[in-house]
Amino acid sequence: MTDRPACALLDAGDGRRLDRFGDRIVDRPAPAAVGPRDERAGWSEADLRFERDGGWRARDPVALEPWPVTIDGLAVELRPAAGGQVGLFAEQAPIWRWLAERVVERAATGTESRPVQVLSLFAYTGMATLGAVRAGAAVVHVDASRPAIGWARRNAVASGLANRPIRWLVDDAVGFVRREVRRGRRYDGIVLDPPSYGHGGGRGRGPAWRIADDLPDLLAGCARLLGPTRPFIALSAHSEDHGPDRLADELARAIGTPRPDIVALDLDQRAETGALLPLGAWARWSA
Repeated sequence: MTDRPACALLDAGDGRRLDRFGDRIVDRPAPAAVGPRDERAGWSEADLRFERDGGWRARDPVALEPWPVTIDGLAVELRPAAGGQVGLFAEQAPIWRWLAERVVERAATGTESRPVQVLSLFAYTGMATLGAVRAGAAVVHVDASRPAIGWARRNAVASGLANRPIRWLVDDAVGFVRREVRRGRRYDGIVLDPPSYGHGGGRGRGPAWRIADDLPDLLAGCARLLGPTRPFIALSAHSEDHGPDRLADELARAIGTPRPDIVALDLDQRAETGALLPLGAWARWSA
């Protein structure tokens, strides 16, 4: 008998999703869950339920406290957060893994004595950052939300990676990239996960962000930050009008590479009941 995964999508339907994160079952809104839900999945057993007009509710108050989960060997803290999030987007695991693979590959074939340099933008609670530093990278972790940075740092401590080379920066992603370009900085790899709308380049205070208007300029800046030797970049988005083809087109245009050089995929999760939940798209390129 195999152990069940630490995190799993149990079901999705009727505009909601039912997830298991460690020992807690969480019921949240999911606009993309358009089919009927399967009551046999355990909806009535949810420990936590989020409503947009009422916030979080729990069967037991203890469920509102933070709890640990280990995914891909990384220990992270989950907790009920604003907007119905818990601090983990499990559908992005393929991105973390691809990024770590590129770090290992780059380190094995490179001639420099320094670590592989990675820039993580809109870095949230740090799964991409932690996967990259565990693989041997030095990471600049940028997010406009100070609480999110604190959360990511706690995850680094829990995962035994607090002493790895990570620069934790509370900053606007767009402004930071512009300043890095002016400073002449270069990175071996970049990973970015911008939201559809926001402030501070996506979260917190700062200039308004709208992916349809602002992504091309941001990608152009990122392209100027990529180093000359076997660079790599991963871009994800969660907007209906930014599917795999559009992300691939935007990325190819920014870095000046033929469109077929870009690999673009859907970001989705298959529930244990068989329901498919679309959650965005991602595109990747490595020289």
